[in-house]
Amino acid sequence: MASSSTHTSPLPPPINTTLPIKQPTSSSTAVTDLDDPNHPLHHHRRTVNDFEYGHALGEGSYSTVIAAKDKKTDKQYAIKKLDKAHIVKNDKVKYVMIERDALSRMNHLGIVKLYWTFRDNRSLYYVLDLAPNGELYSLIRRKAPFDMETTRFYAAELLLALEHIHDKGVVHRDIKPENILLDDNMHIKITDFGSAKFLEQDNKPVAGGTTGSSRSFVGTAEYVSPELLRSEPTLKEADWWAFGCVVFQMLSGKSPFKAATDYLIFQKIKNLEYEFPDAFPPVAKDLVQRLLVLAPEKRLGGEALGGVDAIKNHAFFQGFDWQQDIFKQTAPELALQYRDDLKWQQHQQEKLDEADDFETWFHAGDDHPDAPPQPNEQPQDDTASSSTRVPASQPVHPSAPVDGLDQLSDTPHHHEDADDVSSSSSTSLPTQTLPTLAPPKEAGTPTLPISSTLALASGQLGMSSHIHNDTDTSLASHQPPW
Repeated sequence: MASSSTHTSPLPPPINTTLPIKQPTSSSTAVTDLDDPNHPLHHHRRTVNDFEYGHALGEGSYSTVIAAKDKKTDKQYAIKKLDKAHIVKNDKVKYVMIERDALSRMNHLGIVKLYWTFRDNRSLYYVLDLAPNGELYSLIRRKAPFDMETTRFYAAELLLALEHIHDKGVVHRDIKPENILLDDNMHIKITDFGSAKFLEQDNKPVAGGTTGSSRSFVGTAEYVSPELLRSEPTLKEADWWAFGCVVFQMLSGKSPFKAATDYLIFQKIKNLEYEFPDAFPPVAKDLVQRLLVLAPEKRLGGEALGGVDAIKNHAFFQGFDWQQDIFKQTAPELALQYRDDLKWQQHQQEKLDEADDFETWFHAGDDHPDAPPQPNEQPQDDTASSSTRVPASQPVHPSAPVDGLDQLSDTPHHHEDADDVSSSSSTSLPTQTLPTLAPPKEAGTPTLPISSTLALASGQLGMSSHIHNDTDTSLASHQPPW
């Protein structure tokens, strides 16, 4: 094509967060252009002070999830706040990096979306989709056993989300009802990618050979695949094992390998010891039996048996139109009734909280000797330190000082005006100061009760019930590009 006689400046290339991030070649590239108001992506950038912070949604071993509202757009998000000191002290840098990199690859309505990452002197922040209706676990606990319509609906959404995850070269490795959130319309959103692994196109772990990174021992005991217990590579088939466990749990109300201790759970998994309830639907029984197979190469959903299409073609999904957009359809009646009940409980809790606030104000004025202490300060934004800011598409140089986490880029991972962003901002959140990080919880801490508004999104955390006895050291020496 002949060049035009009129000279025009080329448009800047878009930021592609699905590609591997290259290391900068010199320290001069460590200053981001996003601080420049003339940069085309400047208005997409966010910092700590761009949000109004509401109540805590849940707490994990090294993170807290907080409801927040974007001051620029009034949209509501869930902000995951991670304690940098705790991350470094407990050698969790690897999992923080994995979660960010995995989420940056995802763009699906059934998966929690990562919009921005930023930091202050003490914490890292992930801005994520807000899922106001809690976890699938809570729905199962209150309404199970599900009818076939509800089970098929959520099984189909979970299958499509897992298909997208696998297509992006990722194995989740911690699929369970606690990590499946429910948005405002009771559709699922998979969260918590801290245990994820990256694969090559042929369903093999990225590098590492026989000691590849997919052998690390992570996950949650009741949903761990048998190949992981045998110290074999963990590939896509591990997620289909967990998928079978979730289908079983929706139709029975409990996980198939429930036991008093992790050791007993592992013994049941290795020996394939589980029982179906008498009323378990036969077609669903056949699906679960084909998914809960000890040999991954013989498991439904595995590459040897036709991949995900083999699950879609099973009689369990007979009559289901896979061409329709299930995430735009109305959720089943059982789920909608649960949502209405949950909203009523939240409303009652808000009334109690308002009464408590009035009582506190009435009996303790600002000058009263028994007045409560002043709230914690808002996190300090370090936007003034532009000399250490990282470009949106590049990490800091490996020679970065301290622990490497101080260089987390203020990165717009997904623009807020994307077509597939869920609109979960129908209600206004109370504005208050950002709560401080709670002490780490002990392993095995049970899920918070549904009656508490603090339980709404605990699934968005790397909860301490995970098994993170990771024996893999292939990434241990990596300097995090944060």
